[in-house]
Amino acid sequence: MVYVSEWNYKSIYTFGNMSKSKQSQLYSLITVFFFWGFLAASNGILIPYCKTHFNLNQFGSQLIDFTFYGGYFIGSLLLFLYGLITKSDLLNKIGFRKGIVIGLLISMVGSFAIIPAVQSGYFVFLLTALFIVALGFSLQQTAAQPFAVSLGTPETGAHRLNLAGGINSLGTTVGPVIVGYLLFGKLGSTEVPSIQTITRLFWVLGGLFAALALFFNLSGKSNSQELNNDSITDLGALKHPQLVMGMLAIFLYVGVEVSIQSNLGALLSSSDFGQLPISAISPFISLYWGSLMIGRWTGAVNAFGLSRVYKNLLMAVMPLIAFGVVLFINAMNGHPFDTFLVYIIPILIMIGINL
Repeated sequence: MVYVSEWNYKSIYTFGNMSKSKQSQLYSLITVFFFWGFLAASNGILIPYCKTHFNLNQFGSQLIDFTFYGGYFIGSLLLFLYGLITKSDLLNKIGFRKGIVIGLLISMVGSFAIIPAVQSGYFVFLLTALFIVALGFSLQQTAAQPFAVSLGTPETGAHRLNLAGGINSLGTTVGPVIVGYLLFGKLGSTEVPSIQTITRLFWVLGGLFAALALFFNLSGKSNSQELNNDSITDLGALKHPQLVMGMLAIFLYVGVEVSIQSNLGALLSSSDFGQLPISAISPFISLYWGSLMIGRWTGAVNAFGLSRVYKNLLMAVMPLIAFGVVLFINAMNGHPFDTFLVYIIPILIMIGINL
């Protein structure tokens, strides 16, 4: 058991004792984690808009997330097959940082492709552009996590991943609110966003991907030690049943997580439930992802070697801090505090059960 004073020292060592080059790369990497969450959660706003714009049924609207996360699968599968065929690891060959930069540029191309896709009125074109964005994300995520570990000692790699994961959850909470504001302006607006509004949004996103790729490329020229330079000769770690079962568990978990947010807009706007205009659903999608952020920030306490007293204190306080962030983000967009205040009751119940 590591007491809080020791953990503080380790945290300072983990982040503060890194070279300036590696610190810069870590902060850039954390920004990438934010963008993954921001854009993936924003699909919850994009789905009901596309359902109206392209005159889709509910099944058709779900193809957005199906295509998006299918891009993750196809991208990682292609990397895996490349390794089996060439007997080498592509990311170890080009470097984790360069892999992330290439992934960002691929996502940039996909974001810019969404602009003519929406203007054309062809839904398949939009799905293709989203698939390209997801391919870039797949390469980024495959490189980012081992890269975060390689930026310092392996023993403290979990601290860096934990920080990045917390920022990712913040992105999922902020994303729906910002995208909802950019598309609809004020909450409760009954106006359908114009094509120009959509194109401006993706011009901005594409530009941010380009700027982030440039910034990340310039943030540190020194290559960190890669984690594994061995040749790939077989299925490798897939021979371990705990990994395969873990993959299955993540598949089911993400399937449930994404399916809820993909259908939440339809539920909230349905005539027999919420009867909300599309412009008014973003706070509730933000609360959904914010709920996951509350759990993740609370669970993150276990990643650090705190004494039992400090750990229990943080596990009681952290959910309230995370909930405060959710309230603040939505209040900035004009959503009243009192709508969500009742949610503190289940949070307090969960804190009690957790303790």
